[in-house]
Amino acid sequence: MNARKAWTRTAGSAMAAGALAWAVVASGQPSAAPVGELVAETGPGYAIEDYNYPDADKILAEQGIVLKRGDGHILLADCRSEENLLMFLARDRADVCFKVTADEGFLTLEIPSVHGVRTDDSVNTHLSMTAEEDRAEYDIPAKTWEGIGESVDGREHVLVEIRVSK
Repeated sequence: MNARKAWTRTAGSAMAAGALAWAVVASGQPSAAPVGELVAETGPGYAIEDYNYPDADKILAEQGIVLKRGDGHILLADCRSEENLLMFLARDRADVCFKVTADEGFLTLEIPSVHGVRTDDSVNTHLSMTAEEDRAEYDIPAKTWEGIGESVDGREHVLVEIRVSK
């Protein structure tokens, strides 16, 4: 019977403590910890992705390539670093390569005088280009060399967007 009395006292104490806590909260009495603090005052803030390409200013200064925005799945790469890269051929400049790191991705950029592309082995590539006031679109399957832009109609084309997908 002693165990039963101990259990009854413990349960009664827990119920009383719960009722007291509810009464304090319901009556609007301040608690020990503030309820509505600003995150900036107490800890690190939230990271907000703006999709701007990292180090774009440095890449522009060093390589003359305008990299604007992307989802991080199409990354500028050294064309000699590996074989399976997305490669663009452009007049008056070295080849420009990108590593595709996912099944889908996008990148907005500006590379002038593009006339050829070699897609990587795993994804299909959609390219958007501009020539004067016109816009040209190309859908190129994986693992393909193809003439685009200037080699198709003789006008200088600027590569403005790359999208890849399985």
